Amino acid sequence: MRHDICTTDPISGRDLHNIGNLPKVVEGDQENNLTIYFESEANKHAYLAIPVEHPATEHTLNLDNPTDDMIDEG
Repeated sequence: MRHDICTTDPISGRDLHNIGNLPKVVEGDQENNLTIYFESEANKHAYLAIPVEHPATEHTLNLDNPTDDMIDEG
C-alpha cells in the first residue's frame, strides 16, 4: 500500500504548512492513494471542477495505417 501526501496547493502553487485543519481531497483507492491539501475551500472546489480526461476512450485520431501493404503514403 502506498499513500502520498501533497502539501503544495495545485491551484495556487503555494507550499502549505500546518495542514491539520486545511481542506483536502483523497484521490485513488485503498491500495494506492494521494492526499492533496488546499489553502482554501475555494481552491479545493476549483480543483474538483477540473474535468477528468479519459485518453483511452477520447481519441479522435486513428493512428492505424489502413493501407493493405502497411506502407507510409505520406
